[in-house]
Amino acid sequence: MERTIFSLGAFLGGLAVAAGAFGAHALKSRVAADTLAIWDTAARYQMFHALALLGLAWAVTRWPGAGLNATAWLWLVGVLLFSGSLYLLVLTGHRWLGAVTPIGGVALIAGWAWAAFRVATVS
Repeated sequence: MERTIFSLGAFLGGLAVAAGAFGAHALKSRVAADTLAIWDTAARYQMFHALALLGLAWAVTRWPGAGLNATAWLWLVGVLLFSGSLYLLVLTGHRWLGAVTPIGGVALIAGWAWAAFRVATVS
């Protein structure tokens, strides 16, 4: 599973770089500055969690019985909902997508909490 988690982190990291470049070059002249800031937030949180997945791949090998795989899934769902809803909001202008973003944020937070709890309680 650690290879899958690492690969997922590397893939999301590459997409975050591409999203950041797209925002800086293709969107800069097409959307308002405050809307571009939303795009930047999405790319930044995606990159944070891509890097966290790389670290998680190591943690899974360090504490194999800790049940950390759930963290990877929570972070993946969180990135898809949090960053994905923000990307779509910017691209489509549909403000209702902002209602999805907090659900993704909760998944991201839950992933961090799960990792902390599981590593703290592993024997």
